[in-house]
Amino acid sequence: MNKNHRNLFVGLDTPVPLLNGSSRTYINLDNAASTPSMAAVKKAVDDFLPYYSSVHRGTGFKSQVSTYAYDQSRHSVLDFISANERNYTCIFGKNTTEAINLLAHRFPFSAARNVVLISGMEHHSNDLPWRGVARVVHAGTTPDGRLDEADFDTQLERYADRLALVAITGASNVTGLLNPVHRLAEKAHRVGAQIALDAAQLAPHRKIEMLDLDDPAHLDYVSISAHKMYAPFGTGALVARKDVFAKGEPIYRGGGEVELVTLDQVVWSQPPERDEAGSPNTVGAVALAAAILQLEQVGLAQVAAHEAELTAYALTRINRLAGITVYGDANPGSAAERLGVIPINVAGISHYLAAAILGYEFGIGVRNGCFCAHPYLLHLMGVQEEQSQLVRQQIISHDRRFVPGMLRISFGLYNTVEEIDALVEGLDCIVRGKYRGKYSQDMASGEFLPKGWHVRYEDFYQT
Repeated sequence: MNKNHRNLFVGLDTPVPLLNGSSRTYINLDNAASTPSMAAVKKAVDDFLPYYSSVHRGTGFKSQVSTYAYDQSRHSVLDFISANERNYTCIFGKNTTEAINLLAHRFPFSAARNVVLISGMEHHSNDLPWRGVARVVHAGTTPDGRLDEADFDTQLERYADRLALVAITGASNVTGLLNPVHRLAEKAHRVGAQIALDAAQLAPHRKIEMLDLDDPAHLDYVSISAHKMYAPFGTGALVARKDVFAKGEPIYRGGGEVELVTLDQVVWSQPPERDEAGSPNTVGAVALAAAILQLEQVGLAQVAAHEAELTAYALTRINRLAGITVYGDANPGSAAERLGVIPINVAGISHYLAAAILGYEFGIGVRNGCFCAHPYLLHLMGVQEEQSQLVRQQIISHDRRFVPGMLRISFGLYNTVEEIDALVEGLDCIVRGKYRGKYSQDMASGEFLPKGWHVRYEDFYQT
C-alpha cells in the first residue's frame, strides 16, 4: 500500500478532541460528501491570488493573467474527460447540482420528446431537476442496488419515440456501484435520445471519456464537482454539447453573457459565456484545474488501484464483525469493480448514534442518514410502504429520531489501512456496547450528542 499519497494533502495530521479529554489525529472517511484539499491546490491558489482580478475585457495586466488562468482551467476540464473543443464546451458553476439544473432548463425538450429516463439509484440532484421540466421515468434496481438493465431496456423501448434524455449516475454515492455508461449511451442514441452523466462521484476515482459525437457510445453531457475532487473552493462544471448550448436563452441573465444589448434587443454570447452570467469564481476554476493536474500526475489507474485495495481490506475486516449489515456489494473480491463507498448498519443501534460514537469517541468522520438518495436507500433497506408513510408523517411533524438510514464509509486517495483498523476497532466497540459516552437524541435533527460535552469551537477557528 502506497502511503506517499498522504503528502499530497493539507490537514491530514490535524488533531481533534475526544470525549475522554484526549485528542487524536482526525480520520476522514466521508470523502463521498467532500474531500480535503490537495497541497497542490492550496499552492496554486496562493500563487494565483496576487494576480487575482476581473476576467475578460480587462486591459490591466492582472486582468489579463486572471483571464488566462480562467480560460486555461476550462481547457483542463475538457482535457480531463477527453472532450474535444470542436463539439463540447465547459460551463463553470457552483457544483454538480447547479450544473444539472442548468442542463435541465436548457435542454431542448419538445412536445414529441419530453421523457427523461433515470435510474432508481440516483442522487436527488440527478432526479429532482428533471421532475420540474419533463416526465421522469425510473428504471429499477436489483435487490443489491445495481441498475436493473433489463428494466432499463424495457423502459427505453416503451418510451423510445418520446425519450429525450437518459440521465444516469456514473457511480452511486450510496453503494459505490458503477454503471456501464457507454453501453447505456449506445442504447440511448439508438432511439434518438441523448445521455447526461452525473460524474460527481465518478470523476475523482475513474477516467472519464466523452468520445467523439460520431461514436455511438459518446457522452453528450458530463457534470462534476470540485469539492469531491480535492479542490474545496466552490466550483463545478458542466461539459456540454456546443450545438445545444449555442441555441436558446440562458436561465441567469446579466453581465458577461451578451454581445449586444439595446433597449429592445439582446444578442447572446456563444457558449460557454452565454451561460456564465456575472463575475465567475476564477479562484475555484484555478483550484479545480490544479486538482485535475495532480490527479493526472498520480494517474487515475493508480487512484483506482489504491482505493480498491482499501475497499477489499475494509470489507474483509467488516465482514468478520457480528451484527454488521453491508449493503450493495459486500464481496472483497470485486472491490476493483466499484468505488470505495461502503454503506453499513449496526444491529440494534441507530445510525445516528453509531456515527456520533465514531466521531466523539474515536475521531472518525463518517456520514449517516439517507445521503440525498432516499428512494434508493429505502429500497436497499427493504423499507415497506406502510413504514415509509409513518416516517414521512414523523418528518413532517419535525421528528427525525426514527428515520431509516445507514452509516457510509467512503475512501479517498490518502486513506490508509491503519485508518481502516481504527474504524473496525470503533465498530467493534459499538457492536459490543463498549462505548463510554451517555448520549441524548435531538428530536428535530435525530442527532445524538454526548451528555456533558462542551467544546469551544472558537478555539479551533475564528472568522
